[in-house]
Amino acid sequence: MIQRPIYINQLLKFKDVEIIKILAGIRRCGKSTVLDMYKDILVSKYNVSNDNIFQKKYTTKELPDCYNADDMYKDIKAAVSGKGHCYLLLDEVQEVDGWEKVVNSLFESFDVDIYITGSNSKLLSGEISTYLSGRFIQIDIFTLSLAEYREFRDNRNLSNDELFRQYLIYGGFPLIATLNNDPRDAYQIVEGIYATVIGNDVARRHKILNRELFDRVVRFIMENVGKTFSANSIVKFLKSERRSITAETIYNYLNWLEEAFVIYRCNRYDIQGKSVLKTQEKFYLADISLKYSQFGYDTTGIAAALENIVYLELR
Repeated sequence: MIQRPIYINQLLKFKDVEIIKILAGIRRCGKSTVLDMYKDILVSKYNVSNDNIFQKKYTTKELPDCYNADDMYKDIKAAVSGKGHCYLLLDEVQEVDGWEKVVNSLFESFDVDIYITGSNSKLLSGEISTYLSGRFIQIDIFTLSLAEYREFRDNRNLSNDELFRQYLIYGGFPLIATLNNDPRDAYQIVEGIYATVIGNDVARRHKILNRELFDRVVRFIMENVGKTFSANSIVKFLKSERRSITAETIYNYLNWLEEAFVIYRCNRYDIQGKSVLKTQEKFYLADISLKYSQFGYDTTGIAAALENIVYLELR
């Protein structure tokens, strides 16, 4: 297992600190693997017994039908009762309605150190923030950086130029970095990730009725990575295509895409006024391969791709 020390070190910094650690990022960016790595370190370096580590993935594939928050609480309570200090590694908890009440109750009632992963930043909003107020820290997990990509591809003896060329073409999803060089296979896998995130985490979750128009907005954002634009500019563009949409709807779409970690918003900064400007933001993709999976690799968009990579590196 290839290590990702930038995230492991962040987790270790907050080990046994009485706050809930939330690892957040787009699907398939490696959150579950980071939890696996962290578990291995707890056992090997800190001599934590496996009996004192409760790890579970909360996805529809892993859970029985009708699994609910009560079941979640009973499972964890049974696993940690009478064992002293325990570590809870809970993966994709947003799939269980009411998980936040379970976590809050466990946090207050048991001697546990809690780590959570999720693919939707709604984990931290509204009512959930009320339950976990002041008790959590979010650690953003990104797809592979160039340095991490080198580690994944190190056995191929690539030159720096060839390594960067591949990184630019294939992006940083960890699974892609383990494959042989075939753009068709790579983009087909990323297309599957894209379809799941856009279809389930955004469109279905927010009950988007006009899916065709929503998809067109997403494609517009992808085509304009790194360019300054506003919701009104998208409205004008779609109006030129004889499609009607309001600026408020665009803002909703942008917020929901951010919540699913498909895009990141970069605000403009007024150097002289020392303030963040509220207009003409830029948006960057969680991984440039998301664009290629929809449009194919195109060298004419190299400047935007490079800017996207630099943005993620700085984050």
